Amino acid sequence: MFNGIDFEKLFNLFVYDQYDPLLFGTSLFLFLFFGLLIVYRLVQNQKQLRVFLLIVFSLFFYYKVSGLFFSLLILSSIINFYAGKFIKCTSNSKRKLIFITTVLLNLALLGYFKYTNFFIQIISDLNLAHWDALEILLPIGISFYTFKALSYVIEIYLENIEPEENFFHFLLYISFFPNIMAGPIDRPGEFLPQINKSPVLNNKQIGFALLLIVSGLFKKAVIADYLSLNFVDRVFDFPVRFTGVENLLAVYGYGLQIYCDFSGYTDMALGIALLLGYNLMENFRWPYKATSISDFWRRWHISLSSWLLDYVFKPLQIKLRNLKIWGNALAILITFVAIGFWHGASWLYILFGFIHGFYIAFSLFVQKPKRALYDKLGLTGSKLLRVFQVIVTFHLVSFAWIFFRARSFENAFGMLRQIFTYFHSEVFMQFIVAYKPVVAMMVIGYLLHFLPNAFEKKSAEFLSKIPVVLQAAILAIMIWIVVQVRSADIQPFIYFQY
Repeated sequence: MFNGIDFEKLFNLFVYDQYDPLLFGTSLFLFLFFGLLIVYRLVQNQKQLRVFLLIVFSLFFYYKVSGLFFSLLILSSIINFYAGKFIKCTSNSKRKLIFITTVLLNLALLGYFKYTNFFIQIISDLNLAHWDALEILLPIGISFYTFKALSYVIEIYLENIEPEENFFHFLLYISFFPNIMAGPIDRPGEFLPQINKSPVLNNKQIGFALLLIVSGLFKKAVIADYLSLNFVDRVFDFPVRFTGVENLLAVYGYGLQIYCDFSGYTDMALGIALLLGYNLMENFRWPYKATSISDFWRRWHISLSSWLLDYVFKPLQIKLRNLKIWGNALAILITFVAIGFWHGASWLYILFGFIHGFYIAFSLFVQKPKRALYDKLGLTGSKLLRVFQVIVTFHLVSFAWIFFRARSFENAFGMLRQIFTYFHSEVFMQFIVAYKPVVAMMVIGYLLHFLPNAFEKKSAEFLSKIPVVLQAAILAIMIWIVVQVRSADIQPFIYFQY
């Protein structure tokens, strides 16, 4: 202690603590980020200093959330940077070998940390051998930065981009702190060219960035965390203790929770990146307004679904083209099983992916008779049909969320059994009376989601026109609301575990 300053406590703020990670929305992050912005503005016209500053901050940020695993991030960057150069410079016979080896190295790195114990359990269940599960910690964000690295070497191999000449530019692409932990999974051809541009922001961009940060904070820390702690987790963990009505509403609640949690992170990531002069890939586009499951995946986790579309589905579709519609259906099923498996080492995640794949594959076979029926009923192009499609799609997605969120098949089927067996409509009013704040959060959350798309644009325009002092005041008020509403520390983002 010196003149009232506790240096030990100050030092500990900059040391990794697994119980106190550096998350968006925490006071420490906001303090450090505003400090970064001030220094960043001073060096914004000096590219080398600007890049160096962002790399140091990004590596420190990742160290604060994952400890020494930040060295794994650097190792991945080194391997993929030089692999890209070798793929470009070597002969055709060797470049394919280097490419395949690099892809396998990336997948092996991801597979070891994420799937080793899953396969050990399968081997044990089949009585092929008996191995104890290993104590493996999953590095936060490894799925996201591995897929960024893979897209880099794939794009070079396909000759869509040239290898990056500057290692530090590539390291910034892989480690960029706004999207290192939960995406979006930016493509190198879109991100790397932005490094050479001096960040110049106009009032419109600042207003949009502020809107993203404020809305992200609200969705994550107010709606998602409140629903999780006060209702959703209780029901999903012990579904048989609750009525069918409560289980159904918990499914609706989880649909809103995971959207607000994940899109809330994405909003903050996009807003923070924009203030630094970087445009990240859009990751959400009002997904529950989707009129089909295909449309849902064009709106949900866009960076992942488009990644798998380009690098998994399209190559499979080409290889299976002789099977015609059956080939398309098989390619869709394989791609969506991959989506499920990407989310985690669990049969529940695989089933989640399979369900979505089945939805889309099945729609291929009923597309023509469905259109004929709509034409016959005079519904084609009508608002009534759109509303019907949105409602059906929402419930198909909600059904799949049960398997995504449940911790066991027993819980998942227990929840379905409660919904279909112990459903008593009179419980609705009792629920509203007993869970008024939860109901309020769900109504507010879904209402905001289903507002006209123009509402976001008008809000951004409004924020861009008001003075900086008022912009800061709005951000301060949102932070105050977050502090008042949350009943515990900010919960880790759901997608950090993937």
